Amino acid sequence: MRIGIIGSGAVGSLFAAHLAGLDDIETWIYDVSHAHVDAINANGLRLTGVGEVHSRPRATTDPGELPALDFGIVATKGMHTGSAIAATAAAFADGAVCSVQNGIGNEEVIAEHVPRVIRGTTFPAGRVLEPGVVQWDTAGKTWIGPFEPQPATMEQVEALAEALTRSGMETLALADARGAQWTKLIFNAASNALCSLTRMPHGRAARHEHVRWVMDGVIAEGKAVADALGVEMDQDPADLLEGSIEVALDHKPSMLQDVLAERPTEIDQLNGGIVRFGEDHGIDTPLNRAAWSLVKGLEASWTL
Repeated sequence: MRIGIIGSGAVGSLFAAHLAGLDDIETWIYDVSHAHVDAINANGLRLTGVGEVHSRPRATTDPGELPALDFGIVATKGMHTGSAIAATAAAFADGAVCSVQNGIGNEEVIAEHVPRVIRGTTFPAGRVLEPGVVQWDTAGKTWIGPFEPQPATMEQVEALAEALTRSGMETLALADARGAQWTKLIFNAASNALCSLTRMPHGRAARHEHVRWVMDGVIAEGKAVADALGVEMDQDPADLLEGSIEVALDHKPSMLQDVLAERPTEIDQLNGGIVRFGEDHGIDTPLNRAAWSLVKGLEASWTL
């Protein structure tokens, strides 16, 4: 089996490093970072933190070097989904492509370029320390299932889940993965946006009285939109937020890392996504709209 990881930031690197440890999986990475790709090809890919992993996936900045792949795992930031899948789509003509990205709307973009798509959600997180080396901050499960408008087969979903679980990335194959995706979407909309605006890490923001009030409101609006869509979540995002106080007290979410580095964020796929789906179903989401607008304003401030 051949699997390609599209985007080798922290999350993509977690998947790539684990899969490359399996003798029966040929693992490829496509990324635009020459420094990261060169380091991986020279010295392998190393994870440190929650676990220690060192393996040797094949990496390239040239999509034309990718062979025909059975599966793809897209792990880019949401704003890069279109360009990344457009560049690599030819490798997946006979395969299936899974998004494990934050937010909503990525699968729709992927489906414009490849025939079979898998909806995915993952909780492991970290940060790139240097080219070829990734800090693995938090562990967790991954949930995948067919993307309903343009689905991969359930057999494909199960085969990918089996390979990932065997590699050490526990993955559950679901007939309907929307519940897992919306659970994380709402949790991220509350935590990532408010952490980015206050510059506080996950757990410390969640236990701050005034910040938590806004977070709870963002969650309530997201749940109302999910209900209107008929999405059944198997876990309350509010419980995840409460749990972050213990397990992610000082973890800086990816959006906060982007803000501190003055990089574009995924706010359009998080709070912006909740606002758009809310509008489609007549659900007012003023706190999500405010968070979306404020982060967009923060991004604009970097060019003044």
